[in-house]
Amino acid sequence: MVYSSSLAARIRQVLAGHKGVAEKKMFGGVGFLLHGNMLVGVWQSSLIARLGAEQGDWALQQQHVVPFEVTGRPMKGWVMIEPDGIENDGQLTDWIERATTFVSTLPPK
Repeated sequence: MVYSSSLAARIRQVLAGHKGVAEKKMFGGVGFLLHGNMLVGVWQSSLIARLGAEQGDWALQQQHVVPFEVTGRPMKGWVMIEPDGIENDGQLTDWIERATTFVSTLPPK
């Protein structure tokens, strides 16, 4: 499956200089991990963000956000932001910062 290399490049730019970030190809896309925990990723042309249960529920009330489900079952605390929700760098940065806030609370793997 093809994923948006331009979105991946934008994510790399936002995460440049962040310690503990690694990139890994997964689920037909690319994921970015923070200290071994999935942070954000690219699925086709959408951003996947790991926000935790509370922020994930909030995010699902926002425009252009849908549950992340690649197996037919939504993953609790994970959302997918459609391209219209990450058109500009400010929107993308905001979602990545939200994910970073949650993932930073998890123990390193």
